[in-house]
Amino acid sequence: QVDSSVGGKVGINLPAAKNMVGAFWQPTGVICDTQTLSSLPDRQFSAGLAEVVKYGVILDESFFAELEDNADAIWSREAAILRRVVARCCELKADVVGQDERETSGLRAVLNYGHTFCHAIESLTGYGQFLHGEAVSIGMLCASRLAVSMGRIDSALTDRQQQLLTRFHLPVAMPSLDPDQMIEAMQHDKKSQHGRLRFVLPCQLGRVELVEDVDLDLVRQSCR
Repeated sequence: QVDSSVGGKVGINLPAAKNMVGAFWQPTGVICDTQTLSSLPDRQFSAGLAEVVKYGVILDESFFAELEDNADAIWSREAAILRRVVARCCELKADVVGQDERETSGLRAVLNYGHTFCHAIESLTGYGQFLHGEAVSIGMLCASRLAVSMGRIDSALTDRQQQLLTRFHLPVAMPSLDPDQMIEAMQHDKKSQHGRLRFVLPCQLGRVELVEDVDLDLVRQSCR
């Protein structure tokens, strides 16, 4: 409800990487019935909250603070706060997609925060160990640590993300994967150009940028 419901992407995964085959096709309409969230197992509900946290980090500092203030109510699935959270995530994504529906300007790339690491993790673990949202959680923290190592942000921002993700019962520890294999898997990332990796990295809470020419040694460190 908070992410793939908006945007018009249809795609399938291949063994090499996620979403390698796909298209853009906008639906006539989308219904987000927040009452159905009560039917989800805790693990599935938790996985969806990773994308919720992402929107606060990349686009809306005040929304991130609202998530921190209401984390317990969100986890308890209180109806009013869930309606607010779903609506705000849809608004934030729709605003970006409306400006770059087919990813031609690069603006829509900001929605992929954490996903360069995430997709590599999913690929190397056979798409079976982690739900997508769980891999997003770990990937966001990897990206945030990378931003810290590059001097783009203070470590306090990474700490706030980790604390909130933990409150939503999401994994925050990187699995034991070879950093060089991670980098190889990242070459399949759709943001990669001419063999050069590009990362969506925070520069402050509520704002991210697409960064090229990242030192691969720093990437390796962020994978540990």
